[in-house]
Amino acid sequence: MSTLAFQHDSIFRRNRRLVAFDMDSTLIQGEVIDELARHAGVGDQVAAITERTMRGELDFKQSFRSRVSLLKGLPEAALQQVVERIPLSDGAERLVATLRRLGYKTAILSGGFTFFGRVLQERLGIDYLHANTLDVRDGVATGEVVAPIVDGAMKAQLLAEIAGREGLSLEQCIAVGDGANDLPMLRLAGLGIAFRAKPLVRSNAGQSITAMGLDGILYLIGVRDRDVG
Repeated sequence: MSTLAFQHDSIFRRNRRLVAFDMDSTLIQGEVIDELARHAGVGDQVAAITERTMRGELDFKQSFRSRVSLLKGLPEAALQQVVERIPLSDGAERLVATLRRLGYKTAILSGGFTFFGRVLQERLGIDYLHANTLDVRDGVATGEVVAPIVDGAMKAQLLAEIAGREGLSLEQCIAVGDGANDLPMLRLAGLGIAFRAKPLVRSNAGQSITAMGLDGILYLIGVRDRDVG
């Protein structure tokens, strides 16, 4: 099946310099908080809230606090088990390695957790990381998250701040995500890409990838196979 992608032709189309990624169900397969919830024995409850949130039916901050509260008492060792179990999305390593080689800056802007984000940042060579910090004391989760919470509005704000720090216009930025809380940054960026996303997100993003791996983004930004090597 072939895919056609139409973009506004401007001076910025081939001069994108920053790519900001959501993490859960974008850079990685699945949702970290859902995996943690399975360890805590509250998997079904948390997964149901997560699904409604990603469809845009629930406020992210409120639902996030509710989900995290269900993790109270979870041992810190479970965090490492989840890190080892959740795989990267297809094409993620190829995509980020190619972007780095071409001189792009990269960022993770996530409503997920920093403990997983740091692992990805080191593994992939991501330049910027902003995510939420799960409060852990005496080796167990307290059921709280350290403020401020990275939600959709914060993702857009952080994208603008990073672009400013790098001396870039927002037209030179690409944002990639799958959930409703990614829409603010997808709309703000010069190129917003919905990756294997919920219907609400696909219908509101400039571009959408559903059948290809994450490295399908390379074709959207005009990188040819021979450029990748």
